[in-house]
Amino acid sequence: MKKIPFTKMHGCGNDYIYVNVMEHPIDNPAEAAIKWSDRHKGIGSDGLVLIDKSPVPEADFSMRIFNADGSEAMMCGNASRCIGKYLYEKTLPQKTLPQPLPVREGSGYQEAEIRLLTLSGIKNLYLHIVNNIVESVTVDMGEPVFEDETLFNPQIAKGLSTPLPHREGSGESLFVSMGNPHYVIFTDDIDQVGKTGPQLERHSAFPQRCNIEFATPLPSEGSGEAFRTRVWERGSGITLACGTGACATAVAACVTGRAGRTSQIVMDGGTLKIEWCEKDSTIGSQFFKKNHVYMTGPAEFVCDGEIEL
Repeated sequence: MKKIPFTKMHGCGNDYIYVNVMEHPIDNPAEAAIKWSDRHKGIGSDGLVLIDKSPVPEADFSMRIFNADGSEAMMCGNASRCIGKYLYEKTLPQKTLPQPLPVREGSGYQEAEIRLLTLSGIKNLYLHIVNNIVESVTVDMGEPVFEDETLFNPQIAKGLSTPLPHREGSGESLFVSMGNPHYVIFTDDIDQVGKTGPQLERHSAFPQRCNIEFATPLPSEGSGEAFRTRVWERGSGITLACGTGACATAVAACVTGRAGRTSQIVMDGGTLKIEWCEKDSTIGSQFFKKNHVYMTGPAEFVCDGEIEL
């Protein structure tokens, strides 16, 4: 057996095992994800993330993500932020890619941009850097999708059995795809996540299973509306945070009239700032695209190690 170096990281408690497969390839990542993610007999994580070179010139690097049950996810917002920090602090200071952008006037930090290829397209990562440390990352998560028959059947969804049944026009629940499919339910009983989440994940309304969010409004303090949100992730169960889920919650809150374009999503493991842009705009050196969703949050190293494959 060969030993594989790994790094464990988390974004708001959403923890994954990261492997640089440019140097240490893994033949069966689904099997490794199941074995290594075990919190009693393995490293313990929500899944396994592979960092590789990009096969296309439009991106700098690529990401593949495998959930704790071995299923492959299309995208993960928290993992993408962690990849940005990993690449910059462990790899990129010794290389020419990407070049740090000039310090923003009065901002006190530098920026660098990484283009990351995922199964749901290329995501732009904007790294906020202080003294060569990535303190936070903003990710362009792309545009939300509300209708996709490969992911969601609205006719079947009318019969969803939840404490707050889906009623057409009620605004109590909404399907939003942010690269991964999500079903957001607004309810005071967010702690039903462990009971209702697994039932809805595999409901026939979702042909490829679904991530389920339970959200309730919180008092806000001048930085947009805030929502306390708990998540059941397909393939992983209850997780402390979900980046695409936070984006889906913010978009659903805006569409249903519960929030404006900017929200703070407070999850079990921390808070993410989500902005759904109404028009093209430029702030400092970063260009924000109309209808794109931008997620900003931290990324943290936990430990480095080696594990047998």
